[in-house]
Amino acid sequence: MATTEGARPAACGRAMVATSQPLAAQAGLATIRRGGNAVDAALAAAITLTVVEPVSNGIGGDLFAQVWAPGSGDAPQVLNGSGRAPRAWTPERFDGRSTMPLTGWDSVTVPGAPAGWWRLSERAGRLPFSALFVDAIRIAEDGFEVTPVVAAKWAREARRLDAQPGFAAQFLPGGRPPAAGDRFRPPHVADTLREIAASGARSVYRGPLADAIARAARDGGAALDADDLERAWSDEGWVAPLHLDHAGARLFVPPPNGQGVTLLQALGILARTGAPKLPWSSPQAQHLAIESLKLAFVDTYRALADPASMDESPQDWLRPERLDAQAARVDAGRAGAYGAAVPPWGGTVTVAAADAQGAMVALIQSNFVGFGSGVVVPGTGIALHDRGAGFTLAPGHPNRVGGGKRPLHTIFPTLVTRDGRAVASLGVTGGPIQPQGQLQVLMRLLHDGVDPQVAVSGPRWKIEHRADGLQLDVEPTVEPGLVDALRSRGHAPGAPGITGDDFGGAFAIVRDDRAADGAIRWIGGADPRRDGCVAAGD
Repeated sequence: MATTEGARPAACGRAMVATSQPLAAQAGLATIRRGGNAVDAALAAAITLTVVEPVSNGIGGDLFAQVWAPGSGDAPQVLNGSGRAPRAWTPERFDGRSTMPLTGWDSVTVPGAPAGWWRLSERAGRLPFSALFVDAIRIAEDGFEVTPVVAAKWAREARRLDAQPGFAAQFLPGGRPPAAGDRFRPPHVADTLREIAASGARSVYRGPLADAIARAARDGGAALDADDLERAWSDEGWVAPLHLDHAGARLFVPPPNGQGVTLLQALGILARTGAPKLPWSSPQAQHLAIESLKLAFVDTYRALADPASMDESPQDWLRPERLDAQAARVDAGRAGAYGAAVPPWGGTVTVAAADAQGAMVALIQSNFVGFGSGVVVPGTGIALHDRGAGFTLAPGHPNRVGGGKRPLHTIFPTLVTRDGRAVASLGVTGGPIQPQGQLQVLMRLLHDGVDPQVAVSGPRWKIEHRADGLQLDVEPTVEPGLVDALRSRGHAPGAPGITGDDFGGAFAIVRDDRAADGAIRWIGGADPRRDGCVAAGD
């Protein structure tokens, strides 16, 4: 693989975990050293992330995951660990609103992450479920130093959520958000993690923690009740992935209600525009990629929803004739106006993990926006997500809010295979950037052949709303000549100087086939826009 001079070096090893917080990456690798596999490592990292990066994910959030193990065939196993709306959420409940709320109980759907941890562990893990919580519980008990990117987001979220029930008591020690380097010990979280570990996560859905959530919901006037939680436990969540062949590899994503199909559709359109024959760094290739994404987003926000409510199969969006027709709409020299649909913002963590036997995991976990709804269940430390904001209130829309439905999700992890084995795990955090960031990273990996650290560090752009349509935001590190070339093609400028997690955080692991001894080795990359790292070992 090619590298770029001056880039942060990639990590190499026979076992590897890449994620957005060093303590979580270390917890994942430590689990492998205790005899665990890639699934155990990804879960230990994900559970630890609920403690050390509460601004993006939590016990009260959702997840999606893909697992590939040697001998399992070409396709990975895929888990949809997203929760459903309370049964009593009718459209009429939200009369008088133009959009779904982002805070409070009326943004809270059933948390899917704890049940997802258990299902992944039960089906594909090696260690006992309780062993996955060792580091997270220790860190929650002892406290941890807050990292810089997390601290900055914490300060922003505090201004948004400080009036929500339980938020200040849980997350604002001394009445203020912790600064970078401050030690934070989350109240009640260690005991709650012990309860989840001991009960195999059942307690969140039918036990003491479920009772606490239902009681808090009742006291807060919420529709969520004990029966909604109980029903979630019987919702298995295992689904068949979607896939697309691209650049000699097969890319897998979870099907809707996640927006992974957006990435596949955009890549399918892009492949038909002539872009793969161009260097990715060329203005023409990037213009064509932007146009392909714009077209894919129109379908996503026109029709993507809980699959039981969709009017057409997401597989239909990937039919060759459909992709041909979409590609024919692209003007090779000018930005088009296809519609103003782009995803909303969000807060997310992603984990890539791989082990010495060749197993690979791609996992993503989220509160949706920052800390989520701002609601914290008393005595538990459980902050509940606001994933209900992913619904629309538009009459007749497949994603219109409804009881028992899963909302549209921005999050999805990608797993790549070649010649019947897993060769890459990738996730990009941040609602608006996820399919856009993944496409840019994958083009660098699959077309330019750079190592994953170079791929995730490279400068990015993103499509966003503006009052009169769409704008193209670019990072300051994007070459001025490229920016000028894109502007000349009609891509309207956004606000200058946007940096940091506005352009997401990408984490990737790629199989290294250069080893002369035939041993399985991995190369990993961690996005410098976030606080994380790659933990690697033998």
